[in-house]
Amino acid sequence: MTVMAERAVQSSQMSVEEFERIAAFAAKETDDAVRFEFINGRIGVKKVADGDHNTIVMWLNKRCMSARPDLDLYQGQGLRVEKYREGRARPDAVLVPEGHFAGHGEWADPSGVLLVLEVTSHDSDTDRRDRQEKPVAYGAAGIPLYLLIDREACTVTLYGDPDPGVGYRSSRKEPFGAKLLLPEPLGIELDTEKLKQYVD
Repeated sequence: MTVMAERAVQSSQMSVEEFERIAAFAAKETDDAVRFEFINGRIGVKKVADGDHNTIVMWLNKRCMSARPDLDLYQGQGLRVEKYREGRARPDAVLVPEGHFAGHGEWADPSGVLLVLEVTSHDSDTDRRDRQEKPVAYGAAGIPLYLLIDREACTVTLYGDPDPGVGYRSSRKEPFGAKLLLPEPLGIELDTEKLKQYVD
């Protein structure tokens, strides 16, 4: 275990089991007003998405379903992430083969996930969470692709080539308006011009 990993374990706020109990209780009490995550040993809170945020997720959903009807794009599915599956994340969307999550619980193993999507919010910790911690957590979990749609920077970043030690070894950032290819096994080209409409 590296010094950085040891430090993260030592500074953990609580165990994964304690987090799951808190998240389950909060889900009953808050009527989905917030969503909880547990990354790097810390609880993170994601507010309910705004209309532009949800529209971006639907934009990706339509493109993926049109190009690949054999895939499903789930919203709100929890994943066990990080190197030893000690983290818990709720990506804005998860692309998987059709029916993949049938029979899975609230926090599914990421095996079989093809792509995770995050759309930046206007939260104070979106930089740390979406741009720094999530690429490491998703890559360490072996998820092949992480697509970050950054509304503040007006960019799309595609992370690939996951590595358990560092997250992702490659990334490609393009401005809104560019065409971005989601590589095989997806083979889906995204024309991101429309994303310019969903930035406030």
